[in-house]
Amino acid sequence: MCRVCVKQELPQRGSICLESGSYLLNFASCKECGRREPLKVTDKVDEEDDDGEEMVTYKPDVCASCDHVVATHEYTFKVEGRYQEYTMTCLLCGTAADSVSILPNDPTENTNHLF
Repeated sequence: MCRVCVKQELPQRGSICLESGSYLLNFASCKECGRREPLKVTDKVDEEDDDGEEMVTYKPDVCASCDHVVATHEYTFKVEGRYQEYTMTCLLCGTAADSVSILPNDPTENTNHLF
């Protein structure tokens, strides 16, 4: 991973967990060739363990001109009880986590809405 190529290391992205793609607003330029072209995905690995946790790891952020690796992206998904849990860690895309209820009505949300 290259800290020189990004504007901010591991920006906080709240609940925005990207399974694929790149956060190009955080890409300064390639330290090797100086270009700021769209990045390409390489070495994508999609694994699922015995517990049903899915982990996607790839190098999405490889310079299209010189193949310099900007960052490695990790995305996980698992079902934990009544929730789908998502996490993301990437020097370029940032860190994020999200939890979504699998029930039609999320029991943690306030149901007292004023209309």
